[in-house]
Amino acid sequence: MTAANEKNNLNAKQILLAALAEAVGRAREKGLLQIEQVGEILVQRPSDPTFGDYSTNLAMSLAREAKLPPRKIAEIIIAELQLPENFAEEIAIAGAGFINFRLHPKALWDTVSEIFRLGETFGRSNAGKNEKVLIEYVSANPTGPVAVVQGRAGAIGDVLANLLDWAGYQVQREYYINDALNSLQVQKFAASVEAWYLRKLGQEAELPEDGYQGDYVAHMAEEIAQEAGDRYLNMPPEARREEFVKLSLQRIIAGQRADLEAYGVRFDNWFWESELYKAGAVEQVIERLKELGHTYEADGAVWLKTSEFGHIKDEVLVRSNGLPTYLAADIAYHRNKFERGFDRLIDIWGPDHHGHVTRMKAGVQALGYSADKFEIMLHQIVRLFSGGEMVRMSKRAGDIIPLRDLIDEVGPDAARFFFLMRSADSHLDFDLELAKKESSENPVYYVQYAHARICSIFRSADEHGVILPKPGAANLSLLQHPRELDLIRKLADFPEEIETAAALREPHRMTRYAQEIASMLHLFYTDCRVLGDDPALTQARLALLQATRIVLQNTLGILGISAPESM
Repeated sequence: MTAANEKNNLNAKQILLAALAEAVGRAREKGLLQIEQVGEILVQRPSDPTFGDYSTNLAMSLAREAKLPPRKIAEIIIAELQLPENFAEEIAIAGAGFINFRLHPKALWDTVSEIFRLGETFGRSNAGKNEKVLIEYVSANPTGPVAVVQGRAGAIGDVLANLLDWAGYQVQREYYINDALNSLQVQKFAASVEAWYLRKLGQEAELPEDGYQGDYVAHMAEEIAQEAGDRYLNMPPEARREEFVKLSLQRIIAGQRADLEAYGVRFDNWFWESELYKAGAVEQVIERLKELGHTYEADGAVWLKTSEFGHIKDEVLVRSNGLPTYLAADIAYHRNKFERGFDRLIDIWGPDHHGHVTRMKAGVQALGYSADKFEIMLHQIVRLFSGGEMVRMSKRAGDIIPLRDLIDEVGPDAARFFFLMRSADSHLDFDLELAKKESSENPVYYVQYAHARICSIFRSADEHGVILPKPGAANLSLLQHPRELDLIRKLADFPEEIETAAALREPHRMTRYAQEIASMLHLFYTDCRVLGDDPALTQARLALLQATRIVLQNTLGILGISAPESM
């Protein structure tokens, strides 16, 4: 792509950022601004739309170094600005020195043409510069189905991965199966399934103390009995237990995979913790930490000097019985991630892992990796409500509420959307009755209905013999109504919304944006008749609807939610 083409592909905010940087550069060359360098330039939507479409505090940020009043600096910058023709309708200085920009309608009409031209790629950028990112999320224990709270992690991780992909990163998704140091729980789970299997075949068998409850355990045993019959009945107990560990793990992981796929979450890699031990990676990382001088021995155990890297105390790497700790395995796992060539690691953990954050960051730093390249996101708990009452644990799964139950109740689209309506670090109350409503009260229904409404208008146009305009064919200058211009402004925000949500790791921003698009579309539909008596205006409004449909489809695609054509 040539430099000229790259400039043509810039959105309005990017055009302003580039023009402001160039204006300051010219002012410095002319000696109008005595400054060494320009820091980050901020261009934002003003909180009050009467101020314009964009605003910058650049003049105020330069005032101290330039030793000039901010309003004077603003005047200098405006005088040096070189913007494309018909880009800004008004440029004004406000308050202490804000520079406000109101876009010319032509800049908005050009946005509609740009959406038409780029289609399903509108909103993609190279902001990430192909940085290789590995996101690890969900990673439920291999002893039961994926729970509702892990479903929230699934939605957050999946959509964050989509956002980073759209923002120009190379992204891979990974699921970590902690089957090694969690082996005691795996053994208890396998023993529970084995006991139920023996009972299904008419044998007396006691369930292990502190074994696993829930109908899913008995159901798994019944499936094994139906498929294998008495194949395992007369095996030596130790051999049978070993078989049931394998069978239980295989079936649990297969069930977790199926539940997540029904939810629209798929992983590029399922990584088994046991493979680290087979490859000697855990022992190797312990030895490496010793070589680097970050360990010591006390009370028969090997300790990592995590306190030297910001953790509140030192942590045990190898217990006095010679067994590595969870921390040792986790450090080995993250070393493995970096050794696979990833530039940045992002882990999404549940609320019960808060205390593990600083010790893991310390472990990664002890190996020589930058703490900035290892991010940990914590998501908070989910509470399900129905009819105003909190939904308790599931009998089917014992002490958890399975994600599959929620999907069966409200569908994957509603589950994902509701999980993403609040930031990851906020508690979430999930209203089951609201999620099932087919009305504008239900936010996911409201957004999907907006897409379906556009499709309905297109079908109506076809029935009346009105052909949808091709890119560039409609006279977009006829779009003058405030509702039309407001809708275009919101469509123009899409690339920035993606980059911001990706940079801040805030996928919930996209559900809010989708609702804003839907709201503005419905207002436009109410005030602006699409299939009217003026053929040229009809074509212009149909073009605007086509652009809106593209942005809605792209937004829902990032969210992993369907875009129905009828409802």
